[in-house]
Formats: sequence, C-alpha cells, structure tokens
Amino acid sequence: MDASDPAAPEARRKVEKIRCDACPVMCYVAEGKTGACDRYANQGGRIVRCDPLTVLDRRIEAGDSVVPFLGAEWDGAIVPDADRFVTGIGAGTTYPDYKPAPFIVSREVEGADLVTVVTEAIFSYCGVKVKIDTDRHLGPETATVRAKGEAVGHVTTAEYGSQMLSLGGVRHLTGGEKAEGRVTCDTLLALCNGEAVELTVDGGETVIVQAGEAPIVNGIRETKMRVGCGSATIGMFATQWQGLVDEVVVVDDHITGVVSEHQAGKEIGWPDTGIKILGRRSTPGRYFRVAEPGTGWGGTNVSDPLTILGPWNPRKGARPGLTLLMVSTTGEQHAYYVLDEDLVPRPAPLPEALREPVEIIAENCEPALCTVLFMGGAGGSLRAGVTRNPVRLTRSVQGAETTLTSGGAPVYVWPGGGITMMVDVTTLPARSFGYVPTPALVAPLEFTLPRAAYAAMGGHEGAIREVEDVLATGGDYGDAARSLGARGGPAWPPRRR
Repeated sequence: MDASDPAAPEARRKVEKIRCDACPVMCYVAEGKTGACDRYANQGGRIVRCDPLTVLDRRIEAGDSVVPFLGAEWDGAIVPDADRFVTGIGAGTTYPDYKPAPFIVSREVEGADLVTVVTEAIFSYCGVKVKIDTDRHLGPETATVRAKGEAVGHVTTAEYGSQMLSLGGVRHLTGGEKAEGRVTCDTLLALCNGEAVELTVDGGETVIVQAGEAPIVNGIRETKMRVGCGSATIGMFATQWQGLVDEVVVVDDHITGVVSEHQAGKEIGWPDTGIKILGRRSTPGRYFRVAEPGTGWGGTNVSDPLTILGPWNPRKGARPGLTLLMVSTTGEQHAYYVLDEDLVPRPAPLPEALREPVEIIAENCEPALCTVLFMGGAGGSLRAGVTRNPVRLTRSVQGAETTLTSGGAPVYVWPGGGITMMVDVTTLPARSFGYVPTPALVAPLEFTLPRAAYAAMGGHEGAIREVEDVLATGGDYGDAARSLGARGGPAWPPRRR
C-alpha cells in the first residue's frame, strides 16, 4: 500500500511540512511544530509568529504587566496614538529583505503625522559590551573570555571601578568553529534577555554576569562599587579623618593615596609622617603599581596591606606611637596600626572614633551591578524594508530626522558611517531578543519619522497602516498581541521633534 494512499495507516502517511522564509535557515516546519529558532510555527498550514506583537502603553504602570486588548476584551475604540507605540517585539522580520517591514504604522502625535516602521532585525554583526562594577582584577586586557570553554570575546579596559568586556562580534559568531559560533550566540542571547551567564577569563577569574544584578567573582557576590581611586577618596574624606589618626593610606591597584603627602592633606595642614610607599610615585601622595592586580585589597594581589610599605623615616616625622589607618576604596577592608619602638606597624583595634569615618567610605559606594549593552550594525539590507533607497534611511538616522528605538527603548547611534547602535538591555521589555541558528541574534527595531519625510526618502507608502488596523487585524504572522508598560517609563518618541 502506498503511503500517499488515503487508506494507508495514519502512522505511515507523510507529514505535511511548509517552509518558513523568516531567516536564511528556511526550516521545513510540521503542523503544530516550531522552526529551529522557536520563534515561528506552523499553525493550520500557515507560518505564524510565536511571540505576540508588543505594544507599549503609557497608561500602564511600569513593570511589564500584561493587559490583553484584542478580541472580546477590546471594545474596538480607536486608541490615542500618543499613548500606544507598536514595537518590533513579536512583529516578524523583513527577511528576505526585498519586501516592506512587517508593520509600517501611521500615527498622529500632537498634530504631527508620523510613521513608525517596525521590524525584528537579524544581526550577524552584533555583540554586547559588558560593564562589571568591581575592584577585583578579572584578567589582563585583551585576554580571551570564554563561555562553556569556547572563546566568546575579550577583556577591554578598566574604567574607574568597572571592568569592561567585549563579547560577540561577527568573528566569534561566524569566523570560528561551529561550536564557537553556537556558544557565542547562546551567550549573547542569554545576556540580552537578562539571564545569568558564567564567564571565565584566560589567566584571570570566573565571573557570573547578569544585567542589572551584582557580579559574582569566584563565587563571591560583589556588593559595592568603589567610591573612587585612592587619591579621590582622600580628596573626599581627608577632613573627616583629621585629628583622629596620624596617617591614612587608601590602597588601590590604580592610584594609591597617602593623606600626609597628598595635596588635600597639605591644604588642611596634615603633618608629615615619614611613611614610605613601595610604588611608583606620580604626583605628591599618589602612587602607581604598589602591587600587582588581583582580587585582594583595592583590586591588588595583596591580602596584607603592610607589604606595600617600606621602612619609616624618623627624620621626616616617624615616631613610636604614630597611628596608621589603611583602607580600601570600598571601605570593605580596613586595618588600624600603631608604630612600636622600632617603628614597625603593629595591629591594634580600630578606635570607636574612627569607625564612622571608615564606614562613610562604604556608605558613599554605589551598588555593584552588571550592565549589558547590545550593539549591532543596522546598516544592511534590513533598510530595504523601510525604503527603496536604503542610504536615505542611514542619512536620516544620522541627521536625527528619524528616531531609532529598540523595543521602544532609546538607543545610542554611533557617529560615522552606517547605523551602528547600542541599547541597554534592561530598558527593553523582558525577553525581547531572539536568535536564528545561522547563528545571529534578532532584535526589535523601530524607525519613527514624519510621514512627509518618509515619502521623500522613497518609503513603502502603500504598506502604511493605521494603528487601529494593526491592533484589530495584526500582520503577516498572526494577530496575537499584548500591551505592556515600558520598563522604567515610556521611552518611545512621544513628541514632535
């Protein structure tokens, strides 16, 4: 009996599949199943988007509370366009980019006729920039950063109490072995969607990174970001230490400060103490390279701060009984000493009068957090979904005539050629990012500009739809939709430029 014979047993019949053209993988998807990306499914012989189209609603209190507004629960009234903004989340993609974007929406705001072009963009050229608030040394600059053993990025610069990482990029996504590209894509997707990821640095440490959360370095959760470098700490608090202790050293991997030598100390009449710092002197009271970088005091590799001191000089003020406070740039580490008859510092209990001046350092530290910025190049063929003349869109974005947002969140557009944008992933609704197994990330984009300017750039005027039509009928990938309050308040372009 032939399998195509209607009389053939159900188990032997060929399962009908349809082809999804939403990305270059072009999966064949069986009824009731999703493609490899889990973003598109075969529903009744039609490719539909699995996630709902997301509309930001200014009238909903921030916090991502979902309010259904389609079907029986929607009364059909025309919504105030200034209060609702159709985002690229759940919209579907322009791929292959010969066709208009999934939603090109007309809306009126304060008398201005605006057009918002909405799409989910496939980014092969993308990555994340990670800012990790910690004094701990995570690894040397340019050191490879790994996830699950695969190279996914590298360490960049340290920036005043934060360590920067650059992860992803086209070379990691597509330029290495298959496993490297897959792990890189998984890592970027998790970070952009607010999930925790464990990273290891070659020649350095292990850190768990999650956007908006404190970093965990070698299993220890960071709590505080440094108040400043050692020199800045002295500038802020020297007057509060004066009269309570004879000398203060703020231990810091970058700039260790000594109050008696520092200009702040001189200005308030702090006497010399004869202290000797084993480091490279910069300007008075400021020392570089007092130790190697590490996870100890002030981001150094020392656990005993006395190791950065040389012999005390009695001709310059050293004397038995002289008191010394050594403290880190977060105030989490501190120790008090008294010089003995041989001018050797001996540990002693911290006087009660000094407790508050030490604690004020910690009080002035901000919470340690991880910041994740998605960065991608939107200057490719996706522009064809906006206009028949793509370079005009680039010039319009660069000239600030067109406002670019991502999931309704404000983005930073880099100067220079192309549309290279960055966005803080915590400002988008939860789980706004997707992926395709090419591998590449998928991110929501919205281009908003005056309707007249859209027509002048060669936009797809025939594809423009009114907001109420979008909400009532959806688009090419189904009509499921949801309404959210923007995280941290609405950020889409609400006013006429």
